[in-house]
Amino acid sequence: MERGKENEGQTKGEDNKSLVSSVVLRDDIVNLVDFTERLKNWRVQTSLDMDEVMMLTSMSLFCHLYYSFFSESCNDEMCCISNEIHDFVQSIMFHPIGQDLLASINYPDLMENIISYISSHSYAEPTMTEDRLVEILDAIVMFLQHLHKCSELIFPSITNPSELLQNVFGNLRDFCRLKVNGCLHEYETIKFGLPHLQLIVERVRHFCFTLLYCRLDIYNKFDVSLVNSNLANLLVEVIPVSLEVMHLCCTNLEGSKSEEVGRFFKQLPEASPDILRESLIHLQEHMLNTLTRSASTCNIHVMIEFLLIILTDALKDVIRHDKLLVLLARVIQLAKEVFVFLRNLEENMNEASGSNLNLLENIELLKVDLKNDFLKARADSSPLRFPMSDGPLFMTLLLTDLKDLAYSNAYSVSLIKEEIKQVKQDLEIIRSLFGYAEQELHKDLWTRVLDLAHEAQHAINSILVRDHGLLQLIFILPDTVEKIKLVKKEVQEKISKRSGIIVANAPNKLVERNSSSTVGKIIVGFEEETEWIIRKLTSGPAEIDVISIVGMPGLGKTTLAYRVYNHKSIVDHFDICAWCTVDQERNEKKLLQKIFNQVIGLKERFNEDHDIDDDVADKLRKRLCGKRYLIVLDDMWGTATLDELMRPFPEFHKGSRVILTSRKKEVALHGKCHSDPLYLRLLRSEESWELLEKRVFGEERCPDELKDVGEKIARRCGGLPLVVDLIGGVISKKEKKEALWAEVLNDLSSSIFKDEEEVVNVIQLSYEHLSDDVKPCLVCLATYPKDKDIRMSELKDLWMFQGLEMKSADEVVDELISSSLVIPFDDSIFKIHDLVHDFCDIKCRKEKLLHFIGGSKAPSSSDLMPRGIVLYNKYEFPLDEYFTVFDPEQKIPSVKHLLSLKDFGVTTSVCLSYKSHLKHFRLLKSLDLCSLILPESLLNEIGMLVHLKYLKIRMKAKVLPPSFSNLCNLETLMVNEWDMSCIMLSPWFWSLAKLRVVEMTWGAVFDPVITVLDEDLRLENLTTLRNLYLLGSEDTEDIFKRFPNLKILQVRISKQIPENICFPRLDVLNELEQLIFSVFPPNPFAECTHGFPLSLKILKLKGLALTSDTLSRLPNLEELSLEQATIEEGKEWNMEDHVAFQNLKSLKLSRLIFSKWNMEDHVIFQDLKYLELEYLNFSEWKVDAEKSFPVLEKLFICGCDALMEIPDSFGDIASLKFINVWFSLQLTESMFEIKNYVENMTGEDKLHVEFYF
Repeated sequence: MERGKENEGQTKGEDNKSLVSSVVLRDDIVNLVDFTERLKNWRVQTSLDMDEVMMLTSMSLFCHLYYSFFSESCNDEMCCISNEIHDFVQSIMFHPIGQDLLASINYPDLMENIISYISSHSYAEPTMTEDRLVEILDAIVMFLQHLHKCSELIFPSITNPSELLQNVFGNLRDFCRLKVNGCLHEYETIKFGLPHLQLIVERVRHFCFTLLYCRLDIYNKFDVSLVNSNLANLLVEVIPVSLEVMHLCCTNLEGSKSEEVGRFFKQLPEASPDILRESLIHLQEHMLNTLTRSASTCNIHVMIEFLLIILTDALKDVIRHDKLLVLLARVIQLAKEVFVFLRNLEENMNEASGSNLNLLENIELLKVDLKNDFLKARADSSPLRFPMSDGPLFMTLLLTDLKDLAYSNAYSVSLIKEEIKQVKQDLEIIRSLFGYAEQELHKDLWTRVLDLAHEAQHAINSILVRDHGLLQLIFILPDTVEKIKLVKKEVQEKISKRSGIIVANAPNKLVERNSSSTVGKIIVGFEEETEWIIRKLTSGPAEIDVISIVGMPGLGKTTLAYRVYNHKSIVDHFDICAWCTVDQERNEKKLLQKIFNQVIGLKERFNEDHDIDDDVADKLRKRLCGKRYLIVLDDMWGTATLDELMRPFPEFHKGSRVILTSRKKEVALHGKCHSDPLYLRLLRSEESWELLEKRVFGEERCPDELKDVGEKIARRCGGLPLVVDLIGGVISKKEKKEALWAEVLNDLSSSIFKDEEEVVNVIQLSYEHLSDDVKPCLVCLATYPKDKDIRMSELKDLWMFQGLEMKSADEVVDELISSSLVIPFDDSIFKIHDLVHDFCDIKCRKEKLLHFIGGSKAPSSSDLMPRGIVLYNKYEFPLDEYFTVFDPEQKIPSVKHLLSLKDFGVTTSVCLSYKSHLKHFRLLKSLDLCSLILPESLLNEIGMLVHLKYLKIRMKAKVLPPSFSNLCNLETLMVNEWDMSCIMLSPWFWSLAKLRVVEMTWGAVFDPVITVLDEDLRLENLTTLRNLYLLGSEDTEDIFKRFPNLKILQVRISKQIPENICFPRLDVLNELEQLIFSVFPPNPFAECTHGFPLSLKILKLKGLALTSDTLSRLPNLEELSLEQATIEEGKEWNMEDHVAFQNLKSLKLSRLIFSKWNMEDHVIFQDLKYLELEYLNFSEWKVDAEKSFPVLEKLFICGCDALMEIPDSFGDIASLKFINVWFSLQLTESMFEIKNYVENMTGEDKLHVEFYF
């Protein structure tokens, strides 16, 4: 409504004080809003920086707020402000291009005047008429529209709520306008609450002013959480009024003779569902942040989920036209009841249980009416067809998902939990009867089973993600459940239980992974080639030479190079040896860094993004100067990369060599210096049989009855060692019967393996013989780049992230090794062959297990829905502009159905912006975004992902939000705080009953305000808790007894602790196996009043000195590390007489202070194999090494400057294999004396020594 038309222009007054008319002021505000909008989008030529643009935008909002609420006032102060706004706008509109815009405008004074006036004048119109109310509502809607447009720039966290507020007030304004215009006079029953609306208007004004005022202090402290909380509370108060209006309209306005009412009524079915849906979503989020989980809140959430399933569909497409408004009124009424029930809960009113149960009864009643009355007749639709090719893999993963849902506490699952349990139970029975043979024998039946299983999966997921879920809930899922029951009965009738084969045969025996593990441990053939390469390496020209080995994948190039590389004559001949796997890596500096690290003896893994030296090429050249070196460049693909890697290798006529392996002949010829490439041949038939026999029987001989078929199998392998090894893995798991081996022979192609595709077919054969639960574990290895070292801990984490249901990780790895699909190395490191990696990658994509995104390409809407997405990127860019997976507006169906999302190698400097969202990943079970910084708004959205089992994130906040209490299925929680601060564990932490692993990178503390916890609060499933900080005020016995099954604990005590703190009550952790305990400053405890759990196997203490007697009482201890402590006040450390560490296998002492170490009194480490002494200041070591360390294998000493010699008794240890000395020059003489002594006594060069300084 326009005001003051009679005063267009200006109204004259005394003292030259004239009030700008309302119309002029309104035009000024419109012009200012338009200008700032164009300025925000950089459509105006300006020299302003972003801060100035934001300030000008804030200015426009203040002017708009003033206009909306105070422009009707008429006093001297208002006259001045109105004129100042008018002058301000005119100055902007007619400002010359190229001049500094803000320098010529005194906007701070105007801002201060507006703020001063608004803050000192409460907005109240006690005699407000309905006409005036409409004008105010119109002004509010206009302001909220401007606020919404500006929110993306200066209030990103309120973008969505402000839009909802705008829509709600727009609806109220339109309704009030009908009443003001006399369109509702025929409806006497409609009551109008003017005072209540006035109160809401005042609260909106107060919120808007508070929001803008807070914005001015953004560079000091803009309390985003407070603003968000105020807006949330405001919406909870406003929305019920809007619901009341919508309900009145739906039930009263139909059939009105007024054209204006008719237009308004016609818009109801279009606008109301959107407002309803957004209101319920907001209510859901509000509840998660304000109310603790209870039976009452659970029923409210279930009702909200049910209503959202209805409202998310396009109602006009599925609801009968004549019933649309009736259903809308019913839904609005239920939404009103939800808001009333919520208000009662927030006011701590004790509702009767009957009221609570009414919500669930109303759901069932409405479901019946939807089926019988509201929904259109269901058209017969063709059944969904199974979209994958690997039925057993699909069934394994589906049953895992159904099991998770059946035991889930998520609110959305409650609506269909019985159906989920029934489908799971029936499919488990069917799967147990359908072995491989039955799938072939009853193909049509198996196809029907897969189609129905896929249909059930699609129906369940569609309901949970609200993707056309209404028809699925009412019709399709119940029908599918019945169809599965019928097909189960048919399967039981046609297939005898005895013939069912659940899984393939497991491996006959476990594999020793820690034995002498090399690439292809069983090496057969290529003796002539080995001798030829050794001659080329040890003789020939003094200049550098390149020895190239060329051949197809699986031919054994790497195995042959590895055999030569480790040959004793080669190790003795060269001063320096280094191995670098190149593959298709294009970052030459990273490859040179790998070589350099080996050259200097650095064994630790380096960070690929941060630990690469820009001068690494020059440093490598200097290290190699004057030395005879051997560098292996394995799996080289390009000539340009070869040139870059060869450039730092110096030429000093020392006979240095480079071994090059490649699939490409042109690469080998390009690198040739003197020697021709070696084109590796295929294995001969007898060599293939020898390799196969050893692979299957070890040192034993093949039985005569199997020799003939075995030799035929070997010949069919085409002379490729990889194929022989894989087939050996298959038949080694079968019974030693000729008929079973003949089956394998028939499966092999009769042609020679001439290309990679045929080799992949052999890998498929090995894959098919894996246990069902191991197959997805193998396929997921495609997540890793080729040739990457994979640690056992990473494997466990990967499989846990993928949510795979399996036996223990150790057993899975054993089976993969037995099948020759995984190659073991020392220190629990594994690799997979390139062709196996290719197989996994192809399988991942074909079966839609993982979708890999390396740039901006997201899955298109036509793609089948993948289970997971992996993001790959090494470059810095705003990810939300590239990865559309974070943008729900893209409406990509596959994204809504994702079960896992992981970034892999994404740069760590990116903070996801307000445009990015996570709440649309409603099915997500695993989320790993640890390389991206998440803002607070996204943390709240994570609280909506109720199916999460695995969560790994990086954030700015110091406290995880209360909404995390909604993550009732969470098992793994890993958090990295971006500025390395501790994270507070709020009371909601104790509500996550399924937690198994908790790891806070920079530490976690329990809320010190919470001194008393409910006796029943226990995390019985928690097995791992890393980086827990103790402040000194905790009752550690009360805390630790709540983790009865904890196995791994890492505890820190900081310098802020009280002086009289007691030693933590670790002894109550009866299941604890690994403890890492650090104290700073060192050793604040006068005495350790409580001991350690006897169950400990690994103990690492830092800053805490304990006696050897105390430690020797731990009967299961296998690994011990003591760091940064003073022993016996820095004097002699006399280890007690007859102290025996019965099971200790590894001992590390670092930065301990003591002058002498006396171990002569029969201190026995009877099982110790590894001893590390690092930066100790002792000068004398009294020990009878043969008695104290009878089975020691490795001795490592670093930086022990005061120790003058290694005790010569170490030469008497028969098991000693290795002595490594770093930064202790004075120990070299005794080290070599021990080596010579061992060689003289045994006649063998069996003790390997290394020295680095």
